[in-house]
Amino acid sequence: MEKLIITAAISGAEVLKEHNPAIPYTIEEIGREAESAYKAGASIIHLHVREDDGTPTQSKERFAAAIAEIRRRCPDVIIQPSTGGAVGMTDEERLQPTELNPEMATLDCGTCNFGGDDIFVNTENTIINFAGVMVDRGIKPECEVFDKGMIDMALRLHKKGIIPGPLHFNMVMGVNGGISGTPRDLIFMVESIPSDATFTVCGIGRAEFPMITLSILLGGHVRVGFEDNVYIEKGVLAASNGELVAKAVRIAKELGREIASPAETRRILGIKQ
Repeated sequence: MEKLIITAAISGAEVLKEHNPAIPYTIEEIGREAESAYKAGASIIHLHVREDDGTPTQSKERFAAAIAEIRRRCPDVIIQPSTGGAVGMTDEERLQPTELNPEMATLDCGTCNFGGDDIFVNTENTIINFAGVMVDRGIKPECEVFDKGMIDMALRLHKKGIIPGPLHFNMVMGVNGGISGTPRDLIFMVESIPSDATFTVCGIGRAEFPMITLSILLGGHVRVGFEDNVYIEKGVLAASNGELVAKAVRIAKELGREIASPAETRRILGIKQ
């Protein structure tokens, strides 16, 4: 098996300090949490940004400031901005961080009910537009899939030449409105992608560590972090993103997977610096 790529989703757009006081809002806090994850073994930082009061934003200037702070602390880490943003943002808002020409960015491959009246909208034309922007800017897309139909959408657009290969997926398991975080469902998703594709798995809440453990065994990669889960174990808040990454590293080592460095991650994913 390839070495294990660990992505740290350090803040998300919705989780708040009320859920865990260590959630980063400010640029300094974002840098601190990215550094904690990097030092623990993460080679990719999945990045949302907030205003200082915690309000989610896709401001290019705010992303630029956060990226500069992360780069100061972690010079070789891969920074992967979210183009998902937060529910209700326009496509133009969501695309702002691509103007900074990051190495990677997320490409959400379908629409999902997020609970109540919240709908995370990604029409086919939105996906095509976002993919085109990433291709034009030389950005590696990570196909975010919350259900099997989103894999099918990515594969159709890949066949049409819209999403370039080799494909890389992030399988989001257990989100409200998406596929459940169970071994049966993860195996179903993994068996639905091409043999030359790579994949990362994240589980929401209590699904986080069971899902990443199975991904490690299946030869996939993993994502942990405050965006997905704020607990290190049942009822115990994680002190940092680094603590969550360190737990993933311990699981991987017990299962015989070595951890990929940022340079090794670029090779595995075909990212050119």
